[in-house]
Amino acid sequence: MKIDPRHLEILSAIVDQGGLTEGAAAINKAQPSVSRTISMLEERIGMPLFEKGRRPLKPTEICIALATEGRKIMQAGASASEVIAGYTGGKAGLIRVGGTPVFMDGVVSHLIAKFQLDNPAIRVDQNYGFANDLARQLESSTLDIGIVPMEPEAVAAAFTFEEILPGRNIIACGITHPLAQKSEVRLTDVATYPWIAPPANSPLYQDLQLVLKSIGVTDFKVSFSGGSLSSIVNLLARTDSLTVLPLSVVFMLRKQKLVSALSVRVRHPKRNLGILTATTSAERPAIRRFKQFLRAEFTGLSEEIARYEQSTGLS
Repeated sequence: MKIDPRHLEILSAIVDQGGLTEGAAAINKAQPSVSRTISMLEERIGMPLFEKGRRPLKPTEICIALATEGRKIMQAGASASEVIAGYTGGKAGLIRVGGTPVFMDGVVSHLIAKFQLDNPAIRVDQNYGFANDLARQLESSTLDIGIVPMEPEAVAAAFTFEEILPGRNIIACGITHPLAQKSEVRLTDVATYPWIAPPANSPLYQDLQLVLKSIGVTDFKVSFSGGSLSSIVNLLARTDSLTVLPLSVVFMLRKQKLVSALSVRVRHPKRNLGILTATTSAERPAIRRFKQFLRAEFTGLSEEIARYEQSTGLS
């Protein structure tokens, strides 16, 4: 036997409120309409729902059982409304984000953790890639947001690129490195040390070559290449190797007291870190909320980094 779920909701309201008038008011319906619904339901099941002649209303055994089912329907409806509100309000959903490994591990992952503390119903799927890889994923709609360093003039018309952090690199070393103890470091001081090289296809590898070329070094010793940010930090902390890292990454690592930035001026890339999206992609509410969060966080981060530069002599 098929029962209209709305009739069960009405029945549960009557039982919970203790009367037809009260039940009707609770669900914003007219009392005569509610009475007709109960009569139709009794006729449908062939049994009385309330004991005859009892005031206040006394529900029968089957009435109590059906009211229980009605409450489940009402609860499911309320839960469904919450789900809809979560998605339409940008507080629930899926965000697929990709970016270059060093920035994702060194900066963005910290921000994702902060974002999810306030938005626990949002799932973030993260992967790694460089600009060309991320662009292909954005075009194929397998990625929602790319967080990547790019030259603004190199962005194709099919994409939107919103700058969120100026490009700024430094030469990094372990805090016990001989050069970290010097009050003034010259570019020629770094030439004799081995280098940790980022992956050859990464923007940071190009930056490393740019820095070394600026001090006249073309044949440099590589002690380690590739690897994650974690492995690079461990090697810097335990060897005399040097590397080139974004200043923002070293800033985020400062509390670990493993890595130091050498106070030496180097040429900075023309690239800026930004949010890359496909122009034609639909921006779901959760993505919009995440982008707003990133804008605010990177605005604050830029100001903190500027103060850090001044206090450490990097500016």
